[in-house]
Amino acid sequence: MKHGLITVAAAVPAVKVADVEYNVLEIEKLIANAEGQGAELICFPEMAITGYSCQDLFKEQLLLTKAEEGLMMLLDFTRKLNIICVVGLPVQAGGLLLNCAAIIQGGSLLGLVPKTYLPNYNEFYEKRWFASAQDLNPTDLYIAGTHTLLSAEPKVFQTVDGVKFGVEICEDVWAPIPPSNNLTMAGADIILNCSASDELIGKHDYLRSLVAQQSARTISGYVYASCGFGESTQDVVYGGNAMIFENGHLLVEGERYSFQPQLQMTQIDVERLRTERHTNSTFISAQRDGKAQVVECKPVELPEFKMLRSVNPHPFIPQDAEMAATCEEILNIQTAGLAKRLVHTNCQHVVVGISGGLDSTLALLVCVRTFDKLGFDRKGIVCVTMPGFGTTDRTHDNATTLMQTLNISQMEISIAKAVTQHFEDIGHDMKKHDVTYENSQARERTQILMDLANQLNAMVVGTGDLSELALGWATYNGDHMSMYGVNASIPKTLIQYLIRYVAHLPQFKAQQETLLDIIDTPISPELTPADEHGNIKQKTEDLVGPYELHDFFLYYFLRFGFRPKKIFFLACHAFGEKYDKETVKKWLTTFCRRFFNQQFKRSCLPDGPKVGSVSLSPRGDWRMPSDASSALWLKECEAL
Repeated sequence: MKHGLITVAAAVPAVKVADVEYNVLEIEKLIANAEGQGAELICFPEMAITGYSCQDLFKEQLLLTKAEEGLMMLLDFTRKLNIICVVGLPVQAGGLLLNCAAIIQGGSLLGLVPKTYLPNYNEFYEKRWFASAQDLNPTDLYIAGTHTLLSAEPKVFQTVDGVKFGVEICEDVWAPIPPSNNLTMAGADIILNCSASDELIGKHDYLRSLVAQQSARTISGYVYASCGFGESTQDVVYGGNAMIFENGHLLVEGERYSFQPQLQMTQIDVERLRTERHTNSTFISAQRDGKAQVVECKPVELPEFKMLRSVNPHPFIPQDAEMAATCEEILNIQTAGLAKRLVHTNCQHVVVGISGGLDSTLALLVCVRTFDKLGFDRKGIVCVTMPGFGTTDRTHDNATTLMQTLNISQMEISIAKAVTQHFEDIGHDMKKHDVTYENSQARERTQILMDLANQLNAMVVGTGDLSELALGWATYNGDHMSMYGVNASIPKTLIQYLIRYVAHLPQFKAQQETLLDIIDTPISPELTPADEHGNIKQKTEDLVGPYELHDFFLYYFLRFGFRPKKIFFLACHAFGEKYDKETVKKWLTTFCRRFFNQQFKRSCLPDGPKVGSVSLSPRGDWRMPSDASSALWLKECEAL
């Protein structure tokens, strides 16, 4: 394991029913392939050594003896390998025949796990041949030249670097209370399932959902390998499912009905799973009763780590297939939040500062949706443009056009005169474009909005977003403050997609061109004068760094508590050649420094709706001392 990631594989070998030697050779090929690619754990199907569909041949002593010899062959083959292999085979234990999974590593048999729940319906009559783990008394067993204690006691296997995994077999996961429940409650990070599931119309979707739900419910990695081509097709067909999940999310999936052996590999993020668990009070309460025998795996030297799983560079952005539904859901949450506040305060007027930028545009669109849904007159939405020393024609024209086409109330109040007078009052040189120059404008704008709200019996709707709150890119008691912040938990990268979604809705056709131009406008607070051509000179991303990087950092810092070293590793992998390592390090250091230094702004945020898994509300998701030290994080950044 490196960076909290363990490389796992689901393997579906070619088989010949009851041909043990052939099957073992095919298993060995996949083990060698997986080992060569750095896999640390590999799962094979149920009864992979003999084939699952042997039926009454499981009563034949020759086949059972050969199965044991096949296990010996695998032990010998793995003697100089580090990979941990989970392989299915029949095992005789006294007067019982058990459907088992053998856990093998470095020529050693680490243990045997017997199947608990045996199907006895349709084409599956396992009770005809096998006994359940529930029928088993602890038995000292000598198998494949190894003494082992075979029992029904749950077993959790632990690798040398502390990763814990458990094993269940096929039908076990279909049971009302699967063995994996107890295994994960006892600390297993990963479950491996040796399976043999036939194909029927609609069954695959149900199976996929079942395994995904079990992975999500137990907050675990789940490696599922099921029988494929070569099994008997006398009455049913086995499709060869190879799937790997992480906390309910499908990481990789093989091709069903393939006539070739399959090896699906990826990495499961164990640190991520553990973070989810220790922040989930339901899981913590449930695990009190989890008990299992812990079996230590052999110490190994792992090969050079190679990243196999993809890392989404934009974790806040929904995938294309989900884009429209997710955008609609987010807008509905924002709308419902604002609607409740308006109804509660018996208020039918809102005041919004409109700049022609992304944040204020989204806030305005949410106000329009809310007023329409409540049946309020849109004229109750009072939008105010407040041009200052850095306002450009492009943003001003977009703001004006948007207000006009939406049929709302609009006002324009220049802040130049008031801010100039303020500079005279405090003795500030207007030629000095420092933080006082910038923040004075932001605070003047907020004062105008607040006073107008008092005058109109209205509510000031905030426009600031999650990314700005994380970086503290807001003027304290300026744009930092409002009466309800509808964008408070939406990152900058997502806002662009939300506006684009609205732009393509039929009811906003008249605003489409303007909305698309707003998306394409450089992000800027416009607090310093434009260039000689009237274009935006003060570009936020030149000053604090690319928002797509900061949103990436924020997601993994806040959602999973990852340290800078791991966030850096993931970011370098996610963004590939777009940003070199020095650039990622520079802005990650900036993020850590600003995130800690600017907490005082987040400690007194106005109310606002949470829309996703990440929020910075001081009343719920993120409670942090405003004077916490960033030394540990910055020191690790420096060492990258």
